[in-house]
Amino acid sequence: MLATPNMSWADTPYEVVGAGTSAADCQTACINDCFCAAVLRDANEGTCTKQQLPLRYGRAGGGYTLSVKTGGAANPPALGGRGTGTNNKPVGRATIISLVCIGILAFVALSAFIASVCLLRVNRSIVRRHVALANAHAGEGLEEEEAAPLRSYTYQELEHATYCFRDPLGRGAFGTVFKGALRNGEKAIAVKRLEKLVEDGEREFQREVRAIGRTSHRNLVRLLGFCHEGANRLLGYEFMSNGSVADLLFKGGASLPLAWPDRLGIALDVARGLHYLHNELDSRVIHCDVKPQNILMDAAGTAKIADFGLAKLLQPDQTRTFTGVRGTRGYLAPEWYRGAGPVTVKADVYSYGVVLLEIVTCRRSMEMEEAGEERTLMELVYEWLLRGDVKKAINSDEMVDAAAVERVVKVRIWCAIRVHIPDMATSSINL
Repeated sequence: MLATPNMSWADTPYEVVGAGTSAADCQTACINDCFCAAVLRDANEGTCTKQQLPLRYGRAGGGYTLSVKTGGAANPPALGGRGTGTNNKPVGRATIISLVCIGILAFVALSAFIASVCLLRVNRSIVRRHVALANAHAGEGLEEEEAAPLRSYTYQELEHATYCFRDPLGRGAFGTVFKGALRNGEKAIAVKRLEKLVEDGEREFQREVRAIGRTSHRNLVRLLGFCHEGANRLLGYEFMSNGSVADLLFKGGASLPLAWPDRLGIALDVARGLHYLHNELDSRVIHCDVKPQNILMDAAGTAKIADFGLAKLLQPDQTRTFTGVRGTRGYLAPEWYRGAGPVTVKADVYSYGVVLLEIVTCRRSMEMEEAGEERTLMELVYEWLLRGDVKKAINSDEMVDAAAVERVVKVRIWCAIRVHIPDMATSSINL
């Protein structure tokens, strides 16, 4: 140890050896203590105190002798003990190798964990990108700006969900709709399979994805996803458990299928759905095939517009379009089958007027006379309106105000006028 006389110290010692200690014993006490860095001995009283690192607050001038531990001690103490070191054994090579191996294994394990986390994040990013690309290109010919945030199903998924297309719900011009279930049978789904994948079938697939893919309204049947795999074109919709309005109106037998308030509620639901398509989207949508068969009922009794296979999607700055005749006889606006000019959203308003009268009267729009001649429901109801007997349009057992029935008939007439046809908001208000 290195001794320096005439020192003073202002720091508090961590241990006092005691009075009457000789200089040699004081230094030995520090050498045998691995925590001791220096000792201070009072030459007059023989008091010995131990100091730890860091050594601070020492200055020259005083009655103490400072002895600082150096690396040249004859018997340096082993770490962790206070012995003289004569019984300490050197650390074995096997122990060193074991410690090194443990360190290497820990480093490898940590590196593998970090790598797996990074790979998982990369894989998730790739999956999201592929799903986004599938949504953006929902069928060949779909433009990116018309992408819909939909799920892309595999054919096997939908085949499994429908139990190999076992339970058909209905058939259309290009395909059949089947009942299915996702998530182990927890979520019901309606799957539309296009069976004739000709040019018209491909166009219908693209129209439905474009027109309804980005819509979100309680009176529109929600498109959940699609399948565009090889020659397979399928669409997955939310399942509507109460069937179509046509079934409720025309397949009820002799009993009245729906009460007047329920029928009026359906008419308002359809008006709200069409108003959304015509006025609340950046690109207007003309449905082009509004009829009772394309209005479905959910479990809560809410009416929703379905089947956008003939829909026409307008550009944001476009209010009319020229297109071929599309729709169902009896519901077509005159400007289509007469070639009177461009088609606008008013074509849907005309069709809505026909459907409105069918809903409130529970009669088909085209009826056969006894002589075998076809007569429209509008002609018949209009005669009753002129004679002041408009309540004949509804079931005689219903307690309905004649003024309410007359309002419905007038809305139907307004929907058919080619000049100043009301929009759906005005029609629903007048109901």
